[in-house]
Amino acid sequence: MDQCVKCPEQQYANTEQDHCLHKAVSFLAYDDPLGMSLVCTALCFSVLTAVVLGVFVKHRDTPIVKANNRCLSYILLIGLIFRFLCSLLFIGHPSTATCVLQQTTFGVVFTMAVSTVLAKTITVLLAFKVTAPGRRMRQWLLSGVPNSIIPICSLIQLVLCGIWLGTSPPFIDTDAHTEHGHIILVCNKGSVTAFYCVLGYLGTLALMSFTVAFLARNLPDTFNEAKFLTFSMLVFCSVWVTFLPVYHSTKGKIMVAMEVFSILASSAGLLGCIFVPKCYIILFRPEKNSLKGLKDTILYTHTHTHTHAHTERQS
Repeated sequence: MDQCVKCPEQQYANTEQDHCLHKAVSFLAYDDPLGMSLVCTALCFSVLTAVVLGVFVKHRDTPIVKANNRCLSYILLIGLIFRFLCSLLFIGHPSTATCVLQQTTFGVVFTMAVSTVLAKTITVLLAFKVTAPGRRMRQWLLSGVPNSIIPICSLIQLVLCGIWLGTSPPFIDTDAHTEHGHIILVCNKGSVTAFYCVLGYLGTLALMSFTVAFLARNLPDTFNEAKFLTFSMLVFCSVWVTFLPVYHSTKGKIMVAMEVFSILASSAGLLGCIFVPKCYIILFRPEKNSLKGLKDTILYTHTHTHTHAHTERQS
């Protein structure tokens, strides 16, 4: 042709560049190998978490379950199930409903789980700080103040999500330039500021949980899970600190897949670090999950600590 004509945005030029072809619509589909593997992983972890919840309910009257606040453990396990399942909202053909539900469900469910970890850690600290019946900390512990952290933190996140949806909610967007010959359907975040406020609030909660768990890490492991909580929050924070730069350096389906992978990895970190050691003792070492086992462990810990301190004084 004497004069070249640029193809419309929804089309692209063929190899001979003498005809325009329609671009194929692309998104992270369920039948895509990557999407299918992420769906299977999410469902497997959801079932595994449900099995762990069943184990805890069945052995609810044993010392290891009772010593770590059964109610908070149940809430955290239910929250983890929803966290694994919420990743399914990111897979499949995007719609206005799924775009809105993706971020709000993610923010609220993750806030509930992280605030539960914070409540569990604060409960551990208060339990070991209570030395006299008249102390205020004892009143806090008995009145269930740590448990109120969960609804308060979740309500704040709900308010942030409400402001986000009221000002500039997420919507379906198209990316016609990242992949040649394809139009990628993606969920636009809408207000980037609101998105980072939700994410920043969640990160602040996670950092607080890690800090409190780190301060309580040296408390006796017989009665609490301080070290497990510390390691779980370290894994959680590491996953999301790694995710953010990778997320911003990818486009299209890979960007969505990275977000889903981070949701699954951080949730699996909490499940593995906090609950797997307890399930191992409940199912395979029942002799340790008894009052006699607890007393023997306490005696060993006390003797070992006393010997270690005596050796340090001599040296």
